[in-house]
Amino acid sequence: MFDLAILGVFIPTFFFVSITPGMCMTLAMTLGMSIGVRRTMWMMIGELIGVALVAIAAVLGVASVMLNYPDIFEILKWLGGAYLAYIGINMWLSKGKMAIDENQQHDVSRQSLFTQGLVTAIANPKGWAFMISLLPPFINVEREVAPQLIVLLSVIMITEFTSMMAYATGGKSLRLFLSRGDNIKWMNRIAGSLMVGVGIWLALG
Repeated sequence: MFDLAILGVFIPTFFFVSITPGMCMTLAMTLGMSIGVRRTMWMMIGELIGVALVAIAAVLGVASVMLNYPDIFEILKWLGGAYLAYIGINMWLSKGKMAIDENQQHDVSRQSLFTQGLVTAIANPKGWAFMISLLPPFINVEREVAPQLIVLLSVIMITEFTSMMAYATGGKSLRLFLSRGDNIKWMNRIAGSLMVGVGIWLALG
């Protein structure tokens, strides 16, 4: 059985870390602004799976392998950052599938959105640092690891999803506010700039 006292400390700790603006939350807000909350959920699914993989790796010690081979991690970060920056530049120029256009339906693929979320979560150095430093201490080695990890992962998934939904909804609200003045170009530039910022943040973070 999981220690309720430990869980009582973990829940607010992870909530404050999750709700703080970061790469994944900025990405959720940007996509919420450009393609809406419903389609952004595909990115969220990828992000949640990525976060779960990082959390499991941190507990199982796989993270030490990543730390011993930093070149692999650096390549992943730069590729992910370049990909997001490319999308952001196209949005800034009002081009590409994610650019806001009131006269078209966005046909960006679910796979593309899923990949964005997955890569951003796995290549996020702050995510690894948090999981490596904070998650293991909440695991009681005198008890079975699997049930404890399932409980902690459940808290992480629910908290991350709730936070991303809040940011995506905020992005959609911002879009509705700006569209009143026929400022589609400015919306694309804001969303594109945020996307480029996330890409640079990911590559250099």
